[in-house]
Amino acid sequence: MTRSIDSILTAYPSSDGGGPDRTRLLDMLHDLQGDRGWLPEEDLRALAEGLDTTYLDVVETASFYHLFHLEPAGRHRLHLADTVVARMNGYDEVLEALQRETRAPLGGVSDDGEFGLFTTPCIGLSDQEPAMLIDDVVFTNLKPKRIRRIVQALRDGASARSVAVPGDLPPDTREYVESLVETNVRTRGPVFFRPRVTPAEGVVAEALALAPQEVIERIAESELRGRGGAGFSTGLKWRLAASAPTPRRHVICNADEGEPGTFKDRALLTRTPELVVTGMIVAAHAIGAQSGILYLRGEYAYLEPYLEGQLQWLRQRGLLGRSIGGREGFDFDIRIQLGAGAYVCGEESALIESCEGKRGTPRLKPPFPAQVGYLGEPTCIDNVESFVAVARIIEEGSHWFHSMGTEDSTGTRLISVAGDVDRPGIYEIEWGTSVEHVLHLVGARDPYAVQVGGPSGDCISVAHESTRRIAFEDLGCNGAFTVFDSTRDLLGIVREHMKFFVAESCGICAPCRIGNSVLLDRIDAVRAGRASQRDLDDLERWGTLIRRTSRCGLGATSAKPVLTTLRAFPDVYRRQLSTDTGPLLATFDPSAALDDYLRVAAALTEPNTEAAR
Repeated sequence: MTRSIDSILTAYPSSDGGGPDRTRLLDMLHDLQGDRGWLPEEDLRALAEGLDTTYLDVVETASFYHLFHLEPAGRHRLHLADTVVARMNGYDEVLEALQRETRAPLGGVSDDGEFGLFTTPCIGLSDQEPAMLIDDVVFTNLKPKRIRRIVQALRDGASARSVAVPGDLPPDTREYVESLVETNVRTRGPVFFRPRVTPAEGVVAEALALAPQEVIERIAESELRGRGGAGFSTGLKWRLAASAPTPRRHVICNADEGEPGTFKDRALLTRTPELVVTGMIVAAHAIGAQSGILYLRGEYAYLEPYLEGQLQWLRQRGLLGRSIGGREGFDFDIRIQLGAGAYVCGEESALIESCEGKRGTPRLKPPFPAQVGYLGEPTCIDNVESFVAVARIIEEGSHWFHSMGTEDSTGTRLISVAGDVDRPGIYEIEWGTSVEHVLHLVGARDPYAVQVGGPSGDCISVAHESTRRIAFEDLGCNGAFTVFDSTRDLLGIVREHMKFFVAESCGICAPCRIGNSVLLDRIDAVRAGRASQRDLDDLERWGTLIRRTSRCGLGATSAKPVLTTLRAFPDVYRRQLSTDTGPLLATFDPSAALDDYLRVAAALTEPNTEAAR
């Protein structure tokens, strides 16, 4: 039964009773697309009218996110993850099989309207690719033969959910989630994935026995630093939020794990969601927050029913809602905000914009979210791994946590391992562990290069840098650890990473919007043998300029695939350089330059062509 726009609007009332809540626009768009299969213009206009805003305002938001469709997208929407690791594991064959079996062109819909076939960036499954989403349901470890069976079952009327998980497993159970996706937790360390000793009630009671300032001091003493990549002091962030002169504050869990090669938060949300929420409750007590948001990346939509069930279970236990833990006046609850496919929303201010129902455009800083964040109010934003670490610090103490790691990097770190290894998956290591040790631990095969921290991190040479340590003072890994053997096309990998950043830039600032495209063009020229040493020097200059002048963290790190490989693998670039010493620049392609002219000239000889007209 088709839902009316009125029913979608009334599902999200504003807190003051003044009509639908404009900040919940992403939820409304998800509901609309889930019902229609896409976002028809007449429905978006009706939605805009109901929100007392303009159609263009609604379209501005909807068009920003990869997973929203403004044109018919088929009865079944297939999004195949296009990543470096997928391309190493049979991506081309899987894509060919999908096009053949669905009879849908890439980026379009089959003639019968049954299937829409699209590619999308990393969906957090690099340990089991090729992988895809069908109607928000995950399919992993794909092979052409399996594609045939999946598509035929869908043609026969089966739902994507029933094809992926035969039987009656409810989608709000861990059993269902782990039937879809292998968790692949390879090690259980002192902090993460260990058998539970203290239940959530005990951890919350321990926190409530402390004054808010004492909780902040305990976290500060542990020297916990954010696990999302920037490594900012968690204690300092909480202190700033708590000291802001305003009655309302917020806690947001950043589960927008979009860095290609990273999937640790997926495992934490599956295996230990209670600890994630417990850490958020502790933060709420510490800073005096009344509301919480778990921002879940759109590619993890299959986790939403399970996580909603976990939140409801915690409400029933008195750990969310009013008078948490029996403490009168401590009222705090959490809602899930589902994203819709935008890597830049992992940046905290872009994430806040998305939570407010807008495009994920990063804000200028200062002010910082801890002072002016969600709805203009102080907001504590930490990622999934950080909140689990918070719960464990309250349970075991700051000195316990501080005793692990290094002087500047305390505790342990989860890494997501993929690529040319025997044992891909999640590993817990102490900060300060060498790359060489990790390579041995994961069964690396003929390791040549390691991408530490995903495309926004460092690509290092195993031959010369394997003794480097994973630590903020050396390789500040954000969680991804991807291994490439000596047969891999390193410049091809750099190209794929730059293509990702070009596609994921929000476009608001020129250095990132234009500069990354220039880097991608120059990498293409190098690979084609149409570059000189001057072009390599230009790559270095452009990359440095982009890093220094971009508006947010995406631009500040987007040039690193080029800059770090230029440093670690200079010979790979030099081998590709042109030896042409003619009067034209090596990067100048006469054939390409004449393409438009020749096309128009040919068209003019055909009077019935569009170009001639």
